[in-house]
Amino acid sequence: MNIKLTLTIEEEVIKRAKEYAKAKNRSLSDVIENYLKTLTKVDSQEKDKKLSPIVKSLKGSFKLPKEGMDYKKELRDRINEKYS
Repeated sequence: MNIKLTLTIEEEVIKRAKEYAKAKNRSLSDVIENYLKTLTKVDSQEKDKKLSPIVKSLKGSFKLPKEGMDYKKELRDRINEKYS
């Protein structure tokens, strides 16, 4: 069931959003609806995730570098190291 919703959004944002929707051959309502579905899906998935006690104990036990780490290169190097 669809329900009408009134939003107050900056004029320039609306203009850009309409251009985006037109370029994607979609309605602005469809773009916004799918965005809201994505937002709420992520939130509900996070609520469903319960960490086991073992995982909780490991959480934060190591830190990754914040910048400059090439995950794919690190993975390749580790695989090469293991199987070479």
